[in-house]
Amino acid sequence: MSISVNFNEACLTTLALAKVGNPLRGEPLLTSKRLCQFDDEEADLLTTCFLKSFRSLELHKLSGERGPGSNPLFEYSSAVFSNPGQLLEASSEIAKHLYAKSHHPNIKSGDLCISLIEGIIVKGEATQGICIIKSENKVPFLQVSEHDGDLMLTTQHGIYPDKIDKGCLLINHGKDEGFVVYLFDKSGNTHFWNRDFAGAVPVRNEDYLTKRFGELCVNFAQKGLPEGIDEERRMAVAGKAIDYMNNNSEFEISDFEQNLADPELIDQFTQFRENYGEETGTVIEDQFNISAPEARKARRKLKGKLKLDTGAELLLSPAFIDQADNLLERGYDEEKEMHFLKIYFDKQLQ
Repeated sequence: MSISVNFNEACLTTLALAKVGNPLRGEPLLTSKRLCQFDDEEADLLTTCFLKSFRSLELHKLSGERGPGSNPLFEYSSAVFSNPGQLLEASSEIAKHLYAKSHHPNIKSGDLCISLIEGIIVKGEATQGICIIKSENKVPFLQVSEHDGDLMLTTQHGIYPDKIDKGCLLINHGKDEGFVVYLFDKSGNTHFWNRDFAGAVPVRNEDYLTKRFGELCVNFAQKGLPEGIDEERRMAVAGKAIDYMNNNSEFEISDFEQNLADPELIDQFTQFRENYGEETGTVIEDQFNISAPEARKARRKLKGKLKLDTGAELLLSPAFIDQADNLLERGYDEEKEMHFLKIYFDKQLQ
């Protein structure tokens, strides 16, 4: 499942609000009694603000059937897509659903905005989307206004688009296989937002599998190798694994293990991969098509950092890691009784 989504023609048409507290702290749930009113200029601004954070996110899907055990968010979304006039009622139910899932001391209260978006282009066709955003932190800002012929300065607190904490965008596409969903949670607690609230699961396409495998390689280099191995050696191992993805169009586990060459390294990787899958719930198939864009991203993100007790920190780029054997030397100064690093270079870059 791979789709192309375009927001260029999208426009927010209706909007409902809620304040969702944490039941454990006795905080209330408040929902708006009527839809918000706004003009065309405000609609354009809201559309831009709300959709900004949903670009370039990992694809998820939302499935569900009516009856016991169904996904509430799937039902509420289906109702709105069938009849947009039900947004206010459905928004109240969505807020109640979120409130019921907020029984954890670390979950913050916040403002909830639930809107209907028209004109989202999926595979060349326009469709609707339901945008759910939660802002848990208010940002202070200054406003200069005129009053009785004079100017006055007031301080207010509001939602800043770049500071929206959580988001869920459901798109009316592929209902039979599960609505297309994009999610983010800047707190990092994706289990609460993605699983408990939305009930969405990642689409296990080539982008997903390539990204997860890249993360596995970096984690293996950082945590799966024996203690005492130098940072540049660790990153070289991860770099070799990620290079495999950049040099091949298909992943095949036996071919990848042959690429590692070292039998001891293969055994360590195999064991780490099994443990990683059990701990994270991320199981990667033995064979899949490699996503070239995700492989390039993994390569760019591969960086090693040497943190020394003297306060110095060295950031090693992928290009340096590839040549570390020739460009970096380690040693021990007997007179100072300290370790040292020697780095070779042609010239200093600005």
